[in-house]
Amino acid sequence: MRDAPDRALTRPRFRPLAALVALLALAAVGVLSVWSVLPPAARDVSAPPGEFSAGRAFQHVQAMSTAPHPAGSAADDKVRDYLIATLNGFGLTPTVQDTITEQGGQLSGAAGGVAMARVRNVIATIPGSASTGRVFLVAHYDSVQTGPGANDDLAGVSTILETVRALTSSGRQLRNDLVVVLTDGEEACLCGAEAFVRQHPLARQGGVALNLEARGTSGPAITFETSPDDEKLIDVLAETPKPVGSSFAVEVYRLLPNDTDFTPFRDAGFRGLNTAYIDGAAHYHAPTDTASRMDRDSLEHHGENALVLAEEFGGRDLTGLEARSDATYFPVPGGLAHYPGWLVWPIAVLALIGVLRLGSRARKRGLVTRGKLWGGFLLGLIPLLGAPVLAQSLWQVVTIIRPAYTDMPIDPYRPLWFRVGVLAATAFVVFAWYALLRRRMTPAALTIGGLGWLAVLGLLLAWFAPGGSYLFAVPALAGALMGLLAIALRGGWGSTLALIIGGGAAVVVLAPMVLLFFPALGMVLAASGAMLAVALGLALLPLVDLIHPEAGGQRGTVALRARRLGLLPSLLALLAIVGCGAAGLYTNKFDADHPEPTHLMYAVDTDTSQAYWLSDESRPRPWTAQFVAGSKRPVTDFLPAFGDEKLLTGPATAADNLVAPQVTVVSDTREASGRVLRLRLRSQRPVRLTALHVASDVTVTAASVGGRAIPTEAKAGGTWGFGFVFFAAPPEGVEVILRLAGTGPVRLRAMDGSDDLTALPGFRPRPADVGVVGSHSSDMVAVARTYTF
Repeated sequence: MRDAPDRALTRPRFRPLAALVALLALAAVGVLSVWSVLPPAARDVSAPPGEFSAGRAFQHVQAMSTAPHPAGSAADDKVRDYLIATLNGFGLTPTVQDTITEQGGQLSGAAGGVAMARVRNVIATIPGSASTGRVFLVAHYDSVQTGPGANDDLAGVSTILETVRALTSSGRQLRNDLVVVLTDGEEACLCGAEAFVRQHPLARQGGVALNLEARGTSGPAITFETSPDDEKLIDVLAETPKPVGSSFAVEVYRLLPNDTDFTPFRDAGFRGLNTAYIDGAAHYHAPTDTASRMDRDSLEHHGENALVLAEEFGGRDLTGLEARSDATYFPVPGGLAHYPGWLVWPIAVLALIGVLRLGSRARKRGLVTRGKLWGGFLLGLIPLLGAPVLAQSLWQVVTIIRPAYTDMPIDPYRPLWFRVGVLAATAFVVFAWYALLRRRMTPAALTIGGLGWLAVLGLLLAWFAPGGSYLFAVPALAGALMGLLAIALRGGWGSTLALIIGGGAAVVVLAPMVLLFFPALGMVLAASGAMLAVALGLALLPLVDLIHPEAGGQRGTVALRARRLGLLPSLLALLAIVGCGAAGLYTNKFDADHPEPTHLMYAVDTDTSQAYWLSDESRPRPWTAQFVAGSKRPVTDFLPAFGDEKLLTGPATAADNLVAPQVTVVSDTREASGRVLRLRLRSQRPVRLTALHVASDVTVTAASVGGRAIPTEAKAGGTWGFGFVFFAAPPEGVEVILRLAGTGPVRLRAMDGSDDLTALPGFRPRPADVGVVGSHSSDMVAVARTYTF
């Protein structure tokens, strides 16, 4: 029996040499592509005064990250004093915007009502020489209560301080006004940014906002969000020393329920860019978010780009930033590839036409039949679906073995082995699929079918997420054009070179995004990284064929041996999956430097003197199991500020020194249409937040808190209706005015929350290898009471 002839797009005379050349060429392109998104080396304090220095910026991080400093805390006051003194030292005159505001826009509700805060933003202005508008450098200086916030977001704050120092020390005067906005209350409710854009005079004319964030400890500074119609903004971003960003990342972020201080600026009509480094997310909002864990290369990347953006936007006519579409952009070696949004559809359509033309030419050359073309296309669904499913399934297996991973924000502490395991899973699916179908379907059919799916995906994204269409359309177009050239060159070394060029284009486009997507969406969504990796695998199929041992007509046992050898890459990939999983589990054992995250809080109902331990863990960790057990249940009726959240519960001893917040009646006016209650809500102990909710059987027609009118549509659920959660309330409390429909009695539920469990009866300290998960309710002490007026 004779096998079918090898019907590939290239058939070089010296196949092993061609395979080696292709592998080395693609490896070189891959290294350059990955290097293009790695942060630059940090500069120390000896860097020239007019340049950014991570060493100098890091000194600010060390000074400010000595303790958690949530909004309203004494530690927050110290950080603010440091900021004011530092800006004064640069010759500026900072002011403090001390005000009350509610969370606005599409974020107008907390879990159990409207979120509000008293915030104190630090603002300073560097006047321009002939201003055409304002450029705002934005970062938040508050932290969560569970960690000191060295990265989130003292990295952004210190970047701005060092940027301002570099500008003022060099004597450079920008054309436009540069406004420093260091916000308070971001972690609570984005209320500092909201207060600035809604209430501060400097925000009335809008401008360009450059928000600096961090959601981890390392990685490149990625521009992951832009304001709409960003074409002209991306032109400026491309001028930075090492621009890293992708229009696909912008599309993905728009679908996620995540927000930063950039959200209020964007919703208020500001143009701008949102940038953050995001790897090392296991330390996000955790006690381990310390200065010692910060990668100063990431801080350098943040700063070098921020300084250039401040200078570029500071020197341009800001009235000329109007655009009608979003740009498509992505990192390439040496810079940022970018083109106007109107080119998305032409490129996607040309990619499909190119693949169809490639299929036609391959048929005419006898490389494939129409039936095999359709077969190759339909069978291309196997790796496209199989690799993401396998990757996600493998992560599910890992979380069964190590359940604590499910309660980590994005990734375990050291995710490298798991990420490599996802790539190995993708390689296993692609290699096994190709080896098993190559002889039956022919290499050309599988190659063209794979490119066909890339072209189809490019068209689909052109419709649903235009900024991501390039990921599939550009490799498909390059592969089709180079495939046509390979056929025209009749399969020799020229054909091999053409296919290397086509594969290199796919590597340039897809390899950096594979690298960036792992920390962006984490192992929690391992399938996303596998999807991009399998797209790269399909684009490289013509070159994968070069390493396949079965070539030309072969007979009997020789052919069988060759086919078995063809399965060797997939078997090696399978071994890599097992090895990477084992290595990942071994290296991610919890210890004192990488503690197992746990969530615990305490709540007491002073109406009944009953107390409870509560936890948000999916399953109780061994330490947490001392306090809670069973399954999660709603806590709405007890703690309406938590909305419909379900928590694990366990009995606790009521602490006799915890006093509930006080609600007093200032005035009670009865009207024909109802009743107006003027109240004062005040905590009687140091707390981070205070909440008030009205019984669901009473309709609140209007409400104001601290002089701010707030919406009344948000309901807590259960027996409670309208309510609000107030962060960093002043010591004297806040005035609450409720306009009620009806004149009957009304029940109110008041609650406040502080942040230390250690003095509570029955609390057992955590061992060294047990830590605190980065949750806004971790280690909270909640005290609640019902009032009837």
